[in-house]
Amino acid sequence: MVGRHVRGLAVAVVAAVALVSCTGGEDRDGFRPGSVDLADPYVPGSGNGGYDVDHYRLAVRYDPADDRLTGRAEVTATATQPLSRFNLDLVGLRVGTVTVDGAPAEHRHADGELTVTPRQGLGKGSRFTVEVAYAGVPEPVTDGVLGGGGFQHTDDGAIALGQPHSAATWFPVNDHPSDKATYDIEVTVPAGLAALSNGVPGERTTDDGWTTWRWAERSPMASYLTTLVIGDYRVEDGSHDGKPLVTAVPTELPATGPEARSLARTGEIADYLAGLFGPYPFEAYGGVVVADERIGYALETQSRPVYGPGFFRSGEPNYGVVVHELAHQWFGNSVALARWSDIWLNEGFASYAEWLWEEHDGGRTAQRNFEQQYAVTDWSRRTLDPGPGQLFSTAVYKRGALAVHALRRTVGDDVFFQILRTWVTERRDGTATTDDFVALAERVAGRPLGPFFDAWLTGATPPDLP
Repeated sequence: MVGRHVRGLAVAVVAAVALVSCTGGEDRDGFRPGSVDLADPYVPGSGNGGYDVDHYRLAVRYDPADDRLTGRAEVTATATQPLSRFNLDLVGLRVGTVTVDGAPAEHRHADGELTVTPRQGLGKGSRFTVEVAYAGVPEPVTDGVLGGGGFQHTDDGAIALGQPHSAATWFPVNDHPSDKATYDIEVTVPAGLAALSNGVPGERTTDDGWTTWRWAERSPMASYLTTLVIGDYRVEDGSHDGKPLVTAVPTELPATGPEARSLARTGEIADYLAGLFGPYPFEAYGGVVVADERIGYALETQSRPVYGPGFFRSGEPNYGVVVHELAHQWFGNSVALARWSDIWLNEGFASYAEWLWEEHDGGRTAQRNFEQQYAVTDWSRRTLDPGPGQLFSTAVYKRGALAVHALRRTVGDDVFFQILRTWVTERRDGTATTDDFVALAERVAGRPLGPFFDAWLTGATPPDLP
């Protein structure tokens, strides 16, 4: 994510991520409830334990005239313990029917948690499918998001977007990046409106004044990387490197404006980054520009980043933000966070990619950017585990980029880029922590690097320049 305004997270002090048992839950013939909170202190109340989601199949219908959404979600998962009941995150919508493996299941929906009790316990390792019918007027999220977040009504449609929260405002989900899954997304809207989402576009069909748009993301995706953008958009269906490239700009903006000109270099920029990091990790490319001023950020929604209007206010193209969000496709999307305290693994590398592109595109060198940023950095602000209120701080983005360039200067170019390519190859489609990255860097470099990372990520004084 790139943000223009930083807002704090009003949550508790950082603690270790652990599973929390379901309050009041008792064993049932050897089965026990899954946890109702993954106890990530950066996102209290988010995520659930006892299962891993494999796939979401979503079918939603949205009418901007009354802001009403109706949906059916089919969630296929695997039990990671003998499971008597489990939870899904769902905010601000009413639940109708719930089934597990086709059989009606008891359920309770309150305080953003859908608790499901199947007729029979689910054995550890068993695969099961829960189907949820739901409807209502979606509500946005106001806590812990840069600018507006969650599902938001617009003049001509809606935008579902945000970090670290948004998914639970429009479908039932295990809402934590540690549980990635694949997706099929089907969106029905009044004919004439676009309905943009993640992944490969499917067949569009129109019937009785409604058009259904279909999307498929076959690479595992963290829930906050899902998006839904509905409205009056100029959609360009193209291809790049044999894969679909779908971009969209509001029709109210000129076809040759800075927004469209910036998106036009998506394929070129992705190819440049692939030359540094290794093959592009997904089956589709693209980008969506929104004109809503509540979206004061850009977000790396998987395979199709969304860009807020503030990045193009100068009237000139903004290639830096495109580089940043595309770099996230490797760092943050393909290799995702296991916990939010390691967010520098996303933002530090994406910010550093901006420096690399600037040098490549004839601007300042990465070294010059490093020197300028080093001179103005507040070293009292931590990059690793910065605290919930600093999740989107310059310490995460800019000091994170300093750490990446310092690593390059320490180990040399050949080893540095080998580290990056090995990281995105070995961790592709998975999740990781800073400890994982340090261990891999030490293995590839053939030398201990613990003190180096301590100094650049958490030290309170300026590290020695490499």
